[in-house]
Amino acid sequence: MKRRILGGTGISVSEYALGAMMLGALGNTDHDDGVRIVHRALDAGINFVDTADVYAAGESEEIVGKALKGRRDEVVLASKFRSSMGSDANQGGGSRRWIVRAVEDSLRRLGTDYLDLYQMHRPDPATDVDETLAALSDLVRSGKVRAVGSSTFPAEQIVEAQWTAERRGHVRFRTEQPPYSILARQAEAAVLPTAQRYGMGVLTWGPLSAGWLSGRALSASSRAGIETQKFDLSLPENARKAEAVDALSKVAADAGLTLPHLATAFVRAHPAVTSVIIGPRTMDQLDSLLDGADVMLSGDVLDRIDAIVPPGTDLNRADSYYLPPALTDPSLRRR
Repeated sequence: MKRRILGGTGISVSEYALGAMMLGALGNTDHDDGVRIVHRALDAGINFVDTADVYAAGESEEIVGKALKGRRDEVVLASKFRSSMGSDANQGGGSRRWIVRAVEDSLRRLGTDYLDLYQMHRPDPATDVDETLAALSDLVRSGKVRAVGSSTFPAEQIVEAQWTAERRGHVRFRTEQPPYSILARQAEAAVLPTAQRYGMGVLTWGPLSAGWLSGRALSASSRAGIETQKFDLSLPENARKAEAVDALSKVAADAGLTLPHLATAFVRAHPAVTSVIIGPRTMDQLDSLLDGADVMLSGDVLDRIDAIVPPGTDLNRADSYYLPPALTDPSLRRR
């Protein structure tokens, strides 16, 4: 497994990161099997593990914590905060009040006394980014966190956070974690160039586009609980995705690759990307993805992909996974 440096942190991470969202109630509920999956990834050379407090309400962190007993020093461990962890409005967000509690909860579940990377899962329009960065800076200075990052931030908020950190003397976000796949390429337009400009490491998620690029048909049962707007083939956006998948399957076959290997190699090929998060639910899924870890795409193959899904394009806007309140809250657009 090849390594890259995570932004300017000096931390060496594998080109694949193991995403743990599918470990627990959201996917694989067998804790022992989850531990085996983590161990298999580590044994294959993956040294970067990414989870979040909200994944299965902390269960994912607990499984990762079990898996890392005796192996913590081998791993660059990342988790995230910001999403709601309870019915109270203060059990989430980017306030100092929540961050100091959230990090302690994550450390306890993970069975460690520090995180290598602590990421803000989404922007929080209710909290001044100065407040968030001040609290995160204190965590870094206390040794509980080594570096901090953002996840699914639009480019303008990445810039705002960088400027705020510089002007206020805070620790800055050293990484960004955007959704990025062949079918969801909006990050190429501004997020990835902005991350490069600020020397940020980039760990992308969703390279298989929630299963669209898995090489398997998306049955009704496999889509249970996932937003209809991302999979309903009666919607023009998803019909376009289905057409693109058919065309991409031919590109993969002509290149002698599986569709998942084409998809993950595509994301890894972007010069801004440090590590690609893969989120297997089963050991077989993990092994299949590991088999493609060394795949490199030729310029001709990348050109064929561009002809199917133009650079900077999301075939379905819902795949951005973040819409600012200015678009979702009508009261912000009306007097």
